[in-house]
Amino acid sequence: MKIGEMARVTSTKVETVRYYEQIGLLPPPARTAGNYRAYDRTHLARLSFIRRARDLGFSLDAVRELLDLANDRIADCAAVDALASQHLADVDRKMTDLARLRERLAALITSCAGGAVTDCRILEALSPDPGGTPSAAASTNRPRE
Repeated sequence: MKIGEMARVTSTKVETVRYYEQIGLLPPPARTAGNYRAYDRTHLARLSFIRRARDLGFSLDAVRELLDLANDRIADCAAVDALASQHLADVDRKMTDLARLRERLAALITSCAGGAVTDCRILEALSPDPGGTPSAAASTNRPRE
C-alpha cells in the first residue's frame, strides 16, 4: 500500500509517517519501480501500535521502548508495566495541575463583576504590574526617546 492509504487507514498525517521513518520508529519500506514507498501489513501494524500509544500520551521515547519490548517476546512484562506505571503517574500529576489551573481560572471568572475593561479583575491578574493592564504595562516598559 502507498503512504497516503496507510496514513488514511491509521488516521495519521503523511508527514508524520515520514517523520516516524526518519527517526527509526518505522522501518523504511521497499520502493516500487516508480520509487513510491510500498508498505506492507507489518508497517501497518507497527504504525497502528505507534498511533494507539501516542493517543494514550506516551512520548516517542516511551513508544520506542514499548516497540523494543514488544519485539523481544521473552522479555519480562514488568518492564512494560513499569513504563505504563510511570506514564500513569505523569498523567495523574498533569491532572492535579490542571485541576489547580481550573480552580484559579474559575476564581478569576467569578471575581469579574463586569463593567469597564479598566476594572477587569482577569486582566489585572494577568498583568505583570499589579493593578495595571497589559497596555499600561507595555507603555511603561517602552524605552524613552
